[in-house]
Parts: sequence; C-alpha cells; structure tokens
Amino acid sequence: MDKLTWFIFFTGLAVMLQAGILLAMYLGMRKSSARIEAIAIEVKAKVLPTVEQAEAMLTEISPKLQVIADNLQDSTTVLRDQVQRVDATVKDAMDRGRLQIIRADELLSRTLDRVEQTTDMVHNTVISPVRQLSGLMQGITAALDFLFGGRGRRNGGSREERRPVPQDEMFI
Repeated sequence: MDKLTWFIFFTGLAVMLQAGILLAMYLGMRKSSARIEAIAIEVKAKVLPTVEQAEAMLTEISPKLQVIADNLQDSTTVLRDQVQRVDATVKDAMDRGRLQIIRADELLSRTLDRVEQTTDMVHNTVISPVRQLSGLMQGITAALDFLFGGRGRRNGGSREERRPVPQDEMFI
C-alpha cells in the first residue's frame, strides 16, 4: 500500500474517533441538561413561593417602614431643636452667672476698699488724737510727778512710784 492509502485510512480513523467523542459529549450534555432542568423545576417549586411570600411581606411592611423612618426623622429634628434650645439656655445661664460673679467681686472689692478707707479715717480722726492726748497726759503726769513727786523722793516720802501705762491700755 502506498502512502496515500495509509494517509486516508488514518484520516478516516481520526474523523471516526472525533465523531465518537462528539456523540459522547452530546449524550452527556443531554443527560446533564435533563438533570439541570429537574433541579430548576424543583427550585422553582420550592423557592418561588418563598420569594412570593417575601415580596408580599415586603409590600406589606414597606409602608410601616416608611412611617418608622419618617417618625425617626421627625424625632431627630425635634431632638436637635431641643438640644439647641437647652444649649442656648445653658449659655445664657453661664453668661448671667459670670456677670453675677463679676458684680459680686466688684461689690466685695468696693466694700473692702471702703472698710480700708474707714479704718484709715478712724485711725486718723480717733486713734491719732487719742495717742496725742495720751502723750500729752503722760507728759503732764510726768511733769506733775516731777514737781510733786520729786520732793517726796528726797524726803523719803511714802508715795508709790507710778508706772507708766501703755498706750493700748489707756485707749480701752
């Protein structure tokens, strides 16, 4: 046999083998397709009612969820307004409190200044003249003691010696 015959024989054999593989693939696909179709029918039978129930429930719940969302939005708006009012009230109270503290501080400062001025005035108008008067009285007393007391000492008199009285005791 020549080469051409062998070539045609092997080509025919390859084509037959390829046809067999394609037939096997076709039969396998048909079998798989039937199984997939059965699974699809089963899924449709089981899942479709559940999906329909979910859609019905979602349709039923949707207005309620919308009402809840609207109420939540309204509540948030009211709460924000109330917080802003409370914030404004607290700021106003803080400002007023700060102002009252400043006023009290000024009042206390003025009172202390007046007490100091009054103390200085009492010192200048009462205590200084009393001290001067006390000094004058001590001077007169010392002079009288010297005049009258000096003779008694020379004579060995019985007069007690006078102790000087501190200025603080004379004021009281």
